[in-house]
Amino acid sequence: MSPDELVYLGVLAASIPVGFLFRYLSSSVKQVASLFLGLSITIALCHIHTLHSLVTVIGTWIIIKSSWRHAPALSLSWTFLYLLFFRLVTWFNLPQPTPFANAVQLLLTLKMVSLANEVHSFHVEKKRDVSSFAKSPVIGGLSQEPSLYDILSYSYCYVGIMTGPFFRFQTYMDWLKQPNPLALPSWEPCLQRLKMVPVFGVLFVTVNYYFPLSYVRTDEFLDQNIFFRLFYMVAVFFVFRMRFYSAWCGAEAGCISAGLGCYPEKALSKPGGGPTVNYSPDPSTEEKYNFKTIQNIDCYNTDFCVKVRHGMRYWNMTVQWWLHHYIYPNAPFKSYALRAGWTMFISAYWHGLHAGYYLSFLTIPLCIAAESAMESAVRSKLGPTGQNVFDWIHWFLKMRAYDYMCMGFVLLKASDTINYWMSIYFTMHVIAVGCIIVGKVLKGGRRDGKKGEKERINEEMTEHMKTGQKSE
Repeated sequence: MSPDELVYLGVLAASIPVGFLFRYLSSSVKQVASLFLGLSITIALCHIHTLHSLVTVIGTWIIIKSSWRHAPALSLSWTFLYLLFFRLVTWFNLPQPTPFANAVQLLLTLKMVSLANEVHSFHVEKKRDVSSFAKSPVIGGLSQEPSLYDILSYSYCYVGIMTGPFFRFQTYMDWLKQPNPLALPSWEPCLQRLKMVPVFGVLFVTVNYYFPLSYVRTDEFLDQNIFFRLFYMVAVFFVFRMRFYSAWCGAEAGCISAGLGCYPEKALSKPGGGPTVNYSPDPSTEEKYNFKTIQNIDCYNTDFCVKVRHGMRYWNMTVQWWLHHYIYPNAPFKSYALRAGWTMFISAYWHGLHAGYYLSFLTIPLCIAAESAMESAVRSKLGPTGQNVFDWIHWFLKMRAYDYMCMGFVLLKASDTINYWMSIYFTMHVIAVGCIIVGKVLKGGRRDGKKGEKERINEEMTEHMKTGQKSE
């Protein structure tokens, strides 16, 4: 493990016991303590680069105070433009930010955009209440506009300060105002989330040792046979998954120990967004709680779901919720393909400026189109046994597609990514295009096919971008 990874591990490990202590604090003390601890971690690891996050927060506060009506669009523009400056600071003879500063900036960008949208919704509902003389049944809405102190404490809350998960301002305020934190579930769900972390950690270290990423960039690697080169991307993606499974399960455990994101099961909470229905405590029954709001990874379904679009649903779930609510609906396009491409482009930009991100993310819509074409042209015409066989083949190709795209995500450079993909003859691109062509050739009647395709596309994108939110 690298020194930076050890620091991340240390912060995650320390946040879990600290979280249990926070359950004993009053609302006001909890707010100041979480701000002090988070700001201390940020200053200790980011040093002077802490100013980047502070400028982002102050800029967002000014936008909210000066023009709440346009705050969602202005905050998105402001934070994303500042991300560009943040990544190009060396062009202005400023010091390169540390990886820790980058992690803080990424999470803060999500928070500030979400906050601006929450404040906008608060004012809209407030005006509606005044005009209709009746309180609107808004779910998870703010009760008042946050102060600068509230915004700072939310921005620098120690929980998930560098690793996530993302959570809304209202989730943070609900955490502060919990009437009886000690009565909420704690040890059992925390240990449940941590039980596989040692396994993930050992697998990460072991497989990474035998299959280092750096080997892919060597001439010796290119001299290996095609089957070895294909297998190597499987190993690399396995290492990638184990790394994030460990980190995100640990981060979720830190939230659980503090009680952040704990809501009654009847609130039907969703990752990132929180409660989706209004709820009230029932004193006559024992309340059941869950931590769905801060769930960022579903390890089992990530590995064993059948489809590419479902894989996106179970990975980095809170960020997927953010993309679904703040990016996809506002895409400057109407068609499914362009909206999907736009959302993936924004996701790539949020991750960084490296070409590998864009090559990987913009391959996703192609893979989704390929699997959709084969489903409508082949799977729909098979019997139960044939569909079962189709699903197993589909799952295998889904995993290989993610192996393939992961190489761009970790190699980063366009030249390294293209060189690797070229060494395996752009296998997954060829398969995806081939599936689309075969699907079009095998598709039934032209008119019915067009109608079905249009309906399917709308259904696929809705399902894909729900990111863990079940509408049924």
